Amino acid sequence: MVFRNVIVCRIVPGSEQKVADVFGHFDKVTRPQDVGVTGRILLSLDDLYIHVVERAQDPEISGQKRGLPAFQEIADAIGQFVTPYPRNWENPSHSVAKPFYSWVAPNAQSSAANPMVIVQRIKPGSEPAVAQVFAESDNGPLPGQMGVTGRWLYSIDDVYVHLMERTDQAVAEGLGQNHHAPAFTKIIEDLSPYVAPYNPEKWRGPQDSMAKPFYSWKASD
Repeated sequence: MVFRNVIVCRIVPGSEQKVADVFGHFDKVTRPQDVGVTGRILLSLDDLYIHVVERAQDPEISGQKRGLPAFQEIADAIGQFVTPYPRNWENPSHSVAKPFYSWVAPNAQSSAANPMVIVQRIKPGSEPAVAQVFAESDNGPLPGQMGVTGRWLYSIDDVYVHLMERTDQAVAEGLGQNHHAPAFTKIIEDLSPYVAPYNPEKWRGPQDSMAKPFYSWKASD
């Protein structure tokens, strides 16, 4: 399975293409894979910027913690569009969301991961309770019924990032399958004291919590 870091910042809505162009340029003229980066996905939801960095191995194990040599150039180029989210931000590491739960199906295959990112607000300090809700559900049949092969939960301040991997069939069938199943409804009810829509005024259903990808890159070697 792919190891991922999740970076959360603010973005000026409508500036996604400008940010994508910066990464498109540097991903062509540098070799991110030389420092262990095998891919990246940039997404946005309202004024949030989500940068999913993919690695072949956890940098705590590989020792490749260094970013791109062009990191500062990228930061300068996107600085007018992308700014820190955390209130007490002091350095780039403070934009990295903290993982607090992960689950992978026993028969999961990494060849067709189909990642999807859901972003909501979380009551700070409630991560153990949220993790428990998913641990109980993931021990049952619901993930298989919904085509979910893995999930990873992260938080940063009051933002909650839920990254899922899905089967090709689940992607083809769309988001709405099984969303009215009793087991799914129970998860929503159990999470309700801890998790809420990021922007309640715009939220009409689960699809409004899905971050929209606007750039992706994969290493060719």
